[in-house]
Parts: sequence; C-alpha cells; structure tokens
Amino acid sequence: MNLPNILTISRIFFVPLLVVVLLTRVSNFEIWGVIIILVAAFTDWLDGYLARKREQITTLGMLLDPLADKLLISAAFISLVEMRLVPAWMVVIIVGREFAVLGLRNIASAEGFTIEASELGKTKMVLQVVAISLIIFGSRHPGLQPVGKVALWLVVVIALISAVLYFRKFWRKVDVQVKQRRAGLLILRRRSKKQDVATL
Repeated sequence: MNLPNILTISRIFFVPLLVVVLLTRVSNFEIWGVIIILVAAFTDWLDGYLARKREQITTLGMLLDPLADKLLISAAFISLVEMRLVPAWMVVIIVGREFAVLGLRNIASAEGFTIEASELGKTKMVLQVVAISLIIFGSRHPGLQPVGKVALWLVVVIALISAVLYFRKFWRKVDVQVKQRRAGLLILRRRSKKQDVATL
C-alpha cells in the first residue's frame, strides 16, 4: 500500500458521499457536489503523477484506478438521471462504454497484454467532470444549462468514438496473439514430426 493507491481508494469513498449529497439535495448541494467531483478528479491526476514520479506503479493501482474512475462517473451520472437533469439514454451510453472498456482491459490483462489509455479517453474524463459540474450548477443557475447540455453531447460523442478505438486496439492485439499461438503450434508440430522421423 502506497500513497498513490491510498488516493485511488479514497476516490472510491467519494462515490457514496457524492450520491448522498446530490440525491438528498442538502443545503448548497450544487456547491458540495461540484467540490466532491473536482477533488476526486484531482486525486485521479495526483495518484497517476505520484505513481510515475515515485515509480510506485503497482498491479493493485492499475486495477483500482480505472475502476474508481468509472464508479465515480457512473454514480454521478446515474444520480443526475434520478434528479431528472440528464436523459437516461445518454447515461446508458456513457456508463455502458465505461464498463465495456473496463471488461476489454481485464480480458487483455488475462491474455498478457495491455491496452493503453488513449489521449481521447483522457480528454473524455476531463470533459465528463466539466459536464457533470455544469449540469449540477445548472440545476440552480439556468443560464448554465445550455452549456451543460453541449458538454454532455460532447461526452456522448467522444464516448462512442473512443469505444470504437478501444475495440479496434483490442481486436488487433487479439489477432496478433492468435497468430503467434498458431505459429507456435505449427513449429511444435513440425519439431514433433522431425523427431518421429528421426526415431524411425
């Protein structure tokens, strides 16, 4: 357990806190909700920065970091659907993309290769935080609602594009793995045939 992993785990604990603040609509809930989102987003940047700088990249961190991000973003958007601030179909696309990519990464890890986060994926995370913040503030300040809607549409579009890119990367890696396995099997078969001939 190191500092980057502690920051990642702390981000997971922000999830229920954010849901309670938004759904109970406590006093100044929009301010507290945005503060929680921004602090969580900062810990996301900070844990990655510290892990690289201190060379403390661990398997636990690589597993928990994307999971913490997806739980936080999913909880925020689902809460906004419950508050009737965001259309459910848009959130289905956003959340579905998050867990589809997480599933691909887990399969890739089990197969012995990794799918690195693209620049578009990183941009999407920043835009999600901006969109959520604008939508939360827009619940009390109607002037921000059009900007929040534009940001939300951008999130949906980028989510779809980045999902396609992740699937393409995944299938290319799988294709390479399959070809390597087939080549290895052919080599083994040829060797075994040569050994059988030699024994004769």
